Amino acid sequence: MSSPSKAQAADVHYRIAPADLHAHLFTVALTVARPAAGQELSLPVWIPGSYLIREFSRNLQALEARQGRHEVALTQLDKHRWQIGCTPGSPLELTYAVCAYDRSVRSAWLDADRGFFNGSSLCLRVHGQEKQRHTLDIAGTSATAQWSVATALEAIATDPRGFGRYAAADYDELIDCPVELGIFWVGRFKACGIPHQMLVSGATPAFDGQRLLTDTRKICETAIRFWHGPRGAAPHRRYLFMLHAVAEGYGGLEHRNCSALTCGRADLPRRQESRASEGYTTLLRLISHEYFHTWNVKRLRPAEFASYDYSRENYTELLWFFEGFTSYYDDLLLRRAGLIDDATYLRLLGKAINQLLQTPGRTLQTVAQASFDAWVKYYRQDENTANATVSYYTKGALVALCLDLTLRREGRTTLDEVMRALWARSAGGPITQADLCALLHTLAGRPFDEELAQWVHSTAELPLADLLAAHGVSLKAEPPQWAQRLGLRVTENHGLHIKSVLRGGAAEKAGLAAGDEWLGVQVQGQGWRIRQLDEMALYLGSGTALTALVARDGRLLQLERPVDERTGRGAESLGCRRKNRLHDHHRQRKSLCRRRRHRRDGQVQLCRRLQGRLHHPQLGNHPRHPQTRDCRRQRFCTGRRL
Repeated sequence: MSSPSKAQAADVHYRIAPADLHAHLFTVALTVARPAAGQELSLPVWIPGSYLIREFSRNLQALEARQGRHEVALTQLDKHRWQIGCTPGSPLELTYAVCAYDRSVRSAWLDADRGFFNGSSLCLRVHGQEKQRHTLDIAGTSATAQWSVATALEAIATDPRGFGRYAAADYDELIDCPVELGIFWVGRFKACGIPHQMLVSGATPAFDGQRLLTDTRKICETAIRFWHGPRGAAPHRRYLFMLHAVAEGYGGLEHRNCSALTCGRADLPRRQESRASEGYTTLLRLISHEYFHTWNVKRLRPAEFASYDYSRENYTELLWFFEGFTSYYDDLLLRRAGLIDDATYLRLLGKAINQLLQTPGRTLQTVAQASFDAWVKYYRQDENTANATVSYYTKGALVALCLDLTLRREGRTTLDEVMRALWARSAGGPITQADLCALLHTLAGRPFDEELAQWVHSTAELPLADLLAAHGVSLKAEPPQWAQRLGLRVTENHGLHIKSVLRGGAAEKAGLAAGDEWLGVQVQGQGWRIRQLDEMALYLGSGTALTALVARDGRLLQLERPVDERTGRGAESLGCRRKNRLHDHHRQRKSLCRRRRHRRDGQVQLCRRLQGRLHHPQLGNHPRHPQTRDCRRQRFCTGRRL
């Protein structure tokens, strides 16, 4: 039970209510007990973890200010700031409404079934008082009589359903704790003694909540022990997973003591389903990724993020480390937790390698530049994105792989030890690349400046083949698919539509363009309707020339182009020659003697053990334009990182 003084409203106090579910409107009342003369307020333009200016103020409406019974003049200074003509020292109350119609994890949503909001979308910042304690009342209405509330904020005076008063140490903490309202499933577990809570909304009756709890607990325990050993203390006292299941969707956003997640309903585990589906494995990867962020980016973070500026872009060249290295460990910790096997791990690794090699933009932009440009390129993807930029998630993860394999080959340290040393050196706070370089030199016994200059600050190819081979893993090129041969990214839903044309490929030379609908082909005088690229093999036969019939801007065009059999690069396949050394914390329970093969979408072939000769292709000798056809679920398109 909270003490009366602790339960009192702070000098900065908000009251938020789901006022009109069908109009998607939250109402907010903000009380500032001791305003300054000409008090200034603003709403953030972005939310940490999602590097795009989102202009949350566009959803704010009907802003009014009063002191006592008197209205106070408001002056709008720019798109997201206001100045109040108030008397200093006398309580100031502002009221306004926010339209909440963004289903993503980065903003706010309200309808008759569910409410969700981040404080950055609803809570005006009181300039000059950001470091003070803030309180928040979440009020219910008759329309929400059956709803409950969940948030990682400290509850100080709440009813059994969670409505009532919460507290935050400051404004940063307030907007770093999203709030979920509605009817949802709740499960609890402890990981290394720390209470964790999982809430799931939108699930079907077949949802297996116990399995999700069991697997998530394994992820959390593996991550805590990674950072702190078997007896170390994690930096959080409790943790909340907020998972919303939808018909189609995928994404997550990390916070210090919680994470907001979205997945497809079909990705949830189902009762009496013995084998993990591909979608469920993707969900576990998302959970692993966001939980690892509890350390890597929310506490251990770029020096540029030591104090957030919510009014503008916050630039850093280190997202390759904070997002990329997290992406490396999200899969690796699943393997160490026993939630995926060697074959699945290698398949996921092969997918990442293919994604990088089939992105022409990697030859134009370094991964450090991609980190800096996230605000204008990665989060603003268009038809030329693949040609102009590289993913700091994917390449950053492969930089981590190269660094870890190099350290393990030399035998003096591992990337695990480097990460823990960074945590200890910074006390879980801001770091620079110089800190990483210094620790690498200390732990590995030599400088790694040259490797980081090549892998991070140049467009040179990563030495993946040689490093993997040194640890018993081979890379083998496979025949290219049609999207790779032509240099295309397409969608095949109700027709064949071109999303992007990759630089230097056959499709670009033929004149195909993003936005075209590819209707058919003419081969050797015969015309054929096509709806999928794989049908090309049926109609082309042994021919090497075709005429494409496309629809563009209401016109029908015939584009002629020979098909070069050498065009495009096939996917890389991976195979293990011996036990993978990356899993030094995982005890093998199954014999790897029996040879097993796995295929996915014809892209990656994996073997637990390969007999005969191993293949070591030179990764530097490949065209600049290959790309596989888009899969339905792309891991880093909008983010898991939203």
